[in-house]
Amino acid sequence: MKPHATAFSQRLLRGQTPSYERLQARLAEDGCALGAAPIAVHCGWGRLLIGHTFADAASLAAEMLNEQPGERDIALYVAAPQQVLGLEPTQLFLDPSDTLRLWFSDYRQATRVFRGFRIRRAQSDADWQAINHLYQARGMLPIDATLLTARHLGGPVYWLAEDEDSGAVIGSVMGLNHAKAFNDPEHGSSLWCLAVDPQCARPGVGEVLVRHLIEHFMSRGLAYLDLSVLHDNRQAKSLYAKLGFRNLSTFAIKRKNGINQPLFLGPGPEAAFNPYARIIVEEAHRRGIDVQVDDADAGMFTLSHGGRRVRCRESLSDLTSAISMSLCQDKSLTHKVLKTAGLNLPAQQLAGNADDNLAFLDEHQRVVVKPLDGEQGQGVAVDLQSIEEVQQAIEAARQFDSRVLLESFHQGLDLRILVIGFDVVAAAIRRPAEVIGDGQHAIGALIEAQSRRRQAATGGESKIPQDQETQRTLRAAGYDYSSILPAGEHLFVRRTANLHTGGVLEDVTAILHPTLLDAAVRAARALDIPVVGLDLMVSAADQPDYVFIEANERAGLANHEPQPTAERFVDLLFPHSQPVVS
Repeated sequence: MKPHATAFSQRLLRGQTPSYERLQARLAEDGCALGAAPIAVHCGWGRLLIGHTFADAASLAAEMLNEQPGERDIALYVAAPQQVLGLEPTQLFLDPSDTLRLWFSDYRQATRVFRGFRIRRAQSDADWQAINHLYQARGMLPIDATLLTARHLGGPVYWLAEDEDSGAVIGSVMGLNHAKAFNDPEHGSSLWCLAVDPQCARPGVGEVLVRHLIEHFMSRGLAYLDLSVLHDNRQAKSLYAKLGFRNLSTFAIKRKNGINQPLFLGPGPEAAFNPYARIIVEEAHRRGIDVQVDDADAGMFTLSHGGRRVRCRESLSDLTSAISMSLCQDKSLTHKVLKTAGLNLPAQQLAGNADDNLAFLDEHQRVVVKPLDGEQGQGVAVDLQSIEEVQQAIEAARQFDSRVLLESFHQGLDLRILVIGFDVVAAAIRRPAEVIGDGQHAIGALIEAQSRRRQAATGGESKIPQDQETQRTLRAAGYDYSSILPAGEHLFVRRTANLHTGGVLEDVTAILHPTLLDAAVRAARALDIPVVGLDLMVSAADQPDYVFIEANERAGLANHEPQPTAERFVDLLFPHSQPVVS
């Protein structure tokens, strides 16, 4: 579009869909050269093919077949997708996404200010590594920065959101200036690869990244911003609608490959699984292992390959014996076995009458109450310092098991170590659910907003309950649900760091101290269990001191990105299915 196009001509453009013929007509109108070579911009994860720069369906279909292994090409602005698909029906498919457009004349700046992070361009190798870590956590393809089309040749620009306190990369987005990429006479732009760290507690990161890209391209004299979003991504579409994006009648085409398989095959029966079962099933599918869904709600399935057949409930499989499972489920038995193995353990006793409980509290001053057989943090109360709190926690824990355990409380960080085949595969510090104040909203509202983000990021597995334990945690910090948390202030709203109650994980596998590695392997061997999640309290992941807390016989393999947890689990079950390394 010419820089000084009238409002009337812009309204006419809004009703038009992109096509090769229309692009050539606009170029002729502007006195530009016609019939230029079709455009393919490499974005680091694959190429973006500008569909309306291709003269015919055959040339676009042929170029889509040049997609490189491990990459994902996208053809956008395809005016007649049926013609392209008709040429290569077994190789190409119609992307089930909607294309949205925001005309900058409709854009309104934000009235709310989001604090605690800054936006800047990705520049260094460390930036690309951080963005790739984020993309892997979101199940996206990583970027190979060496493949990017250079910016002076019309290549993309990546922006990142950086936490002001920690310096961590908590979000990223890619933008493409169409005027530079293919001499677009309409002076358009597009947004790609918006991602926010699923562990991020700061609100508004995604919105600020989108707004930053809009305002950046507005300052360059461009006219609109397009984006592509899966048709059923209601959360993202709600954000885009709020910003003024509207549907654009155009189509996108992709190549049929392993990366895109869920898009062209549709959801299989495993789609009903929770993330902990799904991550295993998807890895099995990638290796050609047959999956039989036994009970999706219970996370139960059977894997078959050659003459071998293994039943699983998430990461609990036929390889784990009933005895080993019992040793993990009964926390008092876990304690006895690991004490014999010489591991560091907290003091422990079964809850009894009030006098016995008071004597234990007097001896240790600070205690933990938990069901003897429980999981996912249910019924666990931490750092109790009065007999009234202890007795209340015991009654709450009895909702999950009539037998309740008392343990001495130990200050530190909650470390989860995942052991598969008696090798440490992943380690993560688990941090309790946290909110960050904005000086405007009550803590209860902040918890609800953060809980929605955690649910969206974990497929509904993680949410922050507003229960007695959350209320007790707030009260200990001098707050309640109606309190206004000062802007920028961080507040833990739970004492326990379980993922299911809103906790987040920070991968520390690379820095795990050898003493902790050794303790984890010794614990797994003492329990004689091939797959186990071990919880320890530590001062730091790179320090040797620890206190062993418990063992989980059905450890969650999800949320340990970038560690190959599902791959190592399937390796254990089917050693001959491992990919051959050339």
